[in-house]
Amino acid sequence: MNTRAARAGILAVILTLVLAPLYWLVSTSLKSNQEITQARTLYPNAPTLDNYIRLFHEKEFAAYLSNSLVVTIASVSIALVLGTLGAYAIARFRLPFMLERKAVLFLLTMRIVPPVVILIPVFLLMLKLNLLDSWWGLIITYTAFNVTFCVWMMESFFREVPVDLEEAAMVDGNSRFAAFYRITLPLVAPGLAATAIFAVIVTINEFMFSLVLTATPAAMTMPRGTATLIGRIDTDWASMAAAGIVGALPVVIFSLLVQRHLVRGLTMGAVK
Repeated sequence: MNTRAARAGILAVILTLVLAPLYWLVSTSLKSNQEITQARTLYPNAPTLDNYIRLFHEKEFAAYLSNSLVVTIASVSIALVLGTLGAYAIARFRLPFMLERKAVLFLLTMRIVPPVVILIPVFLLMLKLNLLDSWWGLIITYTAFNVTFCVWMMESFFREVPVDLEEAAMVDGNSRFAAFYRITLPLVAPGLAATAIFAVIVTINEFMFSLVLTATPAAMTMPRGTATLIGRIDTDWASMAAAGIVGALPVVIFSLLVQRHLVRGLTMGAVK
């Protein structure tokens, strides 16, 4: 009984720590700026949706939202295709001097390099290509970062699939690509979903490259657009809170749609 009570207490503390910031964000988004800065109550005295209405009618947040969705969907989709094919090649084919393993290490090293290190070279490259303040400039940049992550994640999932399944399919007359598409890819679908969610979260929350590569609402993403709510004199805290809620919805919806595959993907290979 004591053990059960202790577990319930620990769970309550964890839920409080997790849900308290979310409650504070929702509560703040329903307050006026005057109430936020002066009253500082734990709940809105006069709940209002004016912050959300102002966000879309006066702050051009609809453009920021659509830019983020387009850039995220495009870059993550391209990265998943390229990364999945690259991961499959590394997992299935052997190169002299174990170059396939070194390739994985190289890709992982490139992924953990701080983005600020290559910020100026990327800016100069996009300037040379005339892709500043455009969707394509962000898509190319984010795809380059996501491909390395997708290869690193998917390579371990492909190694969990027995080669015998593909060989049996090829004996039945399938080509290697057909065996990959019909047999292997469906089996690693949970890992693909998990990789996609992590890539979406990283991409849709990215701020630094969006700050440097975009300058107008035509290409600004949600994090970059939300930063415009911080003025020189004051900050529109209510609109920022509303922007945080709206910005989190795409990731939450996507996670709910693929949650069944996500759980399997995160535990894939954990139990032999």
